[in-house]
Amino acid sequence: MTSVLVAQDPAPGSPVLADDLAAAGFHVLGASACDNLVRDALRSNPDVLVCWQPRPAEPFFTALATVQANAPLPVVVFTADPEVEAMEKALEAGVQCWEVQGYQPQRLRAVVQLAQARFRHERTQREALADLSSRFEERKLVDRAKGILMRSQQLSEEEAFRLLRNASMHGNQRVGQVSQQIIDMARYADAINRAGQLRMLSQRLVKLYALGCAGTDAQATRALLLQSVERVDANLAALAKLLSRPTFGDLLDAALEPWGELRTVLAAPAEAARLQSLDERAERLLTQAERLTAALETGGLASTLHVINVCGRQRMLSQRLAKQALLSHLLQGTAARGAEAEARRIVAEFDQALQYLGGVPLSTRDIREGLATAARTWGAMLAAVQRVHEADGRLSLAGSSEALLELFDRLTGQYEHSMQGLIG
Repeated sequence: MTSVLVAQDPAPGSPVLADDLAAAGFHVLGASACDNLVRDALRSNPDVLVCWQPRPAEPFFTALATVQANAPLPVVVFTADPEVEAMEKALEAGVQCWEVQGYQPQRLRAVVQLAQARFRHERTQREALADLSSRFEERKLVDRAKGILMRSQQLSEEEAFRLLRNASMHGNQRVGQVSQQIIDMARYADAINRAGQLRMLSQRLVKLYALGCAGTDAQATRALLLQSVERVDANLAALAKLLSRPTFGDLLDAALEPWGELRTVLAAPAEAARLQSLDERAERLLTQAERLTAALETGGLASTLHVINVCGRQRMLSQRLAKQALLSHLLQGTAARGAEAEARRIVAEFDQALQYLGGVPLSTRDIREGLATAARTWGAMLAAVQRVHEADGRLSLAGSSEALLELFDRLTGQYEHSMQGLIG
């Protein structure tokens, strides 16, 4: 038996809806004042809502819309309002039958059944539209994921789609779900790479500034410093577009403050007296970039993103070691000894990361060859650190640290774009 909730405010001349509906064969759950319509409809969960509202006001339409948003059901409204505006509001609120001056007890059954039929028809149309929209959105996701695989792995469109289909079958998921995972993975991987570059650049800038203070290849050093400033700005702008503002905005803002201070100091000619103050600001930027990178790593597929994070971190460590070696040469006393101790710690961390990357199973031949070259260049850099008090040693330190930066930049990109990394 169809259950009905009656919504009717007491008024002279109003029909006795509850009695008429019961006589027509419906199970009447009760009568509700229109002020309590939402509460009573959600509590009683009727099959149909039948209302008597001679001159409906805005709160009535709002209540109907709230009911339809939370517990959709067929709605019949008997009214004396012939205005088109009221009809349009009724349709927007989800009314199936708007009966103007047409209340007749003998027609109740037919009107309620018409409302139920219209409700089922509308629901079918909504579901069909939602399915069509979902398929269209899925098609767009698949195309984007195919594009990522085609660019990163030099695949044809057919090969990329075959990979998506195989991954969906293997994971018992829709192709669209796998595509979304690849898109998200690529976005997080790109963001981690860029946040990792901020870490590296915070150290590279101080290294280049220190080289300028030491008079090592001043023109080339200044050009690299300006290029690094532009690179920080570009990465911050890209991260602002890539990342959700509510999720990561506070971390990005925290990096902008020390960067603004650092940028101001870098705009002036290099002076040894400013070196320690510059490094303090760079350390604050490094701290914030580390926090952002850690948050990004936990936001995606952590096992895969960790590889990208570790590889990208090697860029920073190579620049940090060069910076600490130069600080130990240019500073005095406690500051110099602190720089030497930090340099020893960096060497141990870099060696440990090299060992980890060498054992990662998703390494390709290109990655293995790149890691071997990096290990040789790392050895040359360590030799240069021992000769930092010599002009030739500082020149070799500058060259080997830049070579390591370039190598790990390329390796990070290879990990980021590796097929195994993208599909986890």
